[in-house]
Amino acid sequence: MAITVNLRYTGKKGAAQAFAREMISSGTVEKIRAEKGNLRYEYYLPFEEKKAVDDSSETILLIDSWENQEAIDLHHATPMMKTIAELREKYDLHMTIERFVSDDKIPEQDKAFIRN
Repeated sequence: MAITVNLRYTGKKGAAQAFAREMISSGTVEKIRAEKGNLRYEYYLPFEEKKAVDDSSETILLIDSWENQEAIDLHHATPMMKTIAELREKYDLHMTIERFVSDDKIPEQDKAFIRN
């Protein structure tokens, strides 16, 4: 049973992308991916972003997946969380979070729509 967390970081004038770039270039992302229990840690840009014409905000999506809650708890206890929190402050980012638990079972009726 994997736990996947979608974190949407929103900032102004490229701040969210700068945050993700610094997370990668500093080696923090690589360290997180190497942690026991990490299954996925990837940043994405939305294809379509809904915003007002005069709004300079932008969003980046982090898909963060772990084997179980224990792995997440161990990750949250690492010094990297301080680094991440400091970078969030540096770039003045705001977040929304969605959490999903995988059942690892694809229903037969859904398999017809999956192209391998």
